[in-house]
Amino acid sequence: MIKHIVMWNVQGATAQDRAANAQRVKRAFEGLREQIPGLLRLEIGLDESGVDYACDAVLYTEFDSRESLADYAHHPAHIRVRHELEGVRIARYQVDFETL
Repeated sequence: MIKHIVMWNVQGATAQDRAANAQRVKRAFEGLREQIPGLLRLEIGLDESGVDYACDAVLYTEFDSRESLADYAHHPAHIRVRHELEGVRIARYQVDFETL
């Protein structure tokens, strides 16, 4: 199994704007459930800590194989979400790792 974790910061002039954009990211990625072959689990959360070094949103996914993760990157539903969120996400951090 491959775990794919992505964290983002989102744009916004105010805390309210950032919260709205983080919700937009959350809704968009939640819409990918049941659409991606090999995607076993998808969770997305929004930061509640409020610390200045926290990211605004985190995506946690599990894939059945490296191939499924690679296919996800090019899946039409994922591409649609990426285009929908262009300019909303201003920083991105990613970790992929294999587990047994």
